[in-house]
Amino acid sequence: MRLPEIPRRVKIGDAAAFAGTTPRAIRHYHAIGLLPEPERGADDRRRYGYDDMIRLLWIRKMADVGIALEDIRTSFEPCADIEQSLARLEESLAARAAVIERQRAAVRNWRETGNPLGLLSPLVTGRVRHLPPDSLRRSDLDTLLVTERILGPLGAALHADRFVILATHPDLRAEDDRLTEAETALDDSVDPDDPRVEELAAQWCAHELAVEYAIEEAGLDESLDEPAFHQHDQTADPEDGDPMLSALRAIGKMPYDFSPARVRCMERAAELLNTARQTD
Repeated sequence: MRLPEIPRRVKIGDAAAFAGTTPRAIRHYHAIGLLPEPERGADDRRRYGYDDMIRLLWIRKMADVGIALEDIRTSFEPCADIEQSLARLEESLAARAAVIERQRAAVRNWRETGNPLGLLSPLVTGRVRHLPPDSLRRSDLDTLLVTERILGPLGAALHADRFVILATHPDLRAEDDRLTEAETALDDSVDPDDPRVEELAAQWCAHELAVEYAIEEAGLDESLDEPAFHQHDQTADPEDGDPMLSALRAIGKMPYDFSPARVRCMERAAELLNTARQTD
């Protein structure tokens, strides 16, 4: 078999094609001093020989596994010790692998549940996973999504207990719907000092106390002693490391089309509930 003509030197396009990269990337390697400038031909264009290609191939191999360009440069130096670089890379790869596994788990959960519940923190999904399909409303998921952003995964997980009770206690769900409808009716035409605001706040307080009692009766509060709840870091989102906003800052950045009367009703209900808990 006759061999094809073997060139002594090749142009940048051929070098890039053989190494599995692009001419632009090779020019960048030259610019940062990672790949020495080769000889140029009569047309003043770069020509790459065997040694140039060997170095380029090693650069590509190291870049493909994620080694930083600066660390690649170090590896070519005599007596180079890149152990620290490799240790950092291994930690980074392990972290990326953990992220990918969480993403795969979220996708699996979404497929199994038929809703985006699996995109929330495992602390949240773990609280409601046992519920029958479609027992959680989309509005429930929306609330958990917002709560997770404001209070963090732990706060959202605790709030999820409320939806577990509503999903399993039709009478409490019906009362929750009635109160929500009445609160929504507190539009801009209603004065915040209207007696109906105070009356509805008192009804909300009584309802939330009934929900809390049902949570205790169901034993949901007992799981608060689980290690996951004590070990969880509230300062960062476990999914992406994004620092959590403080609750007050987050609330101030989340728009709600609430009338002054509705806001007053919510504030008054919270005050009544806090007083009831302290005197209980």
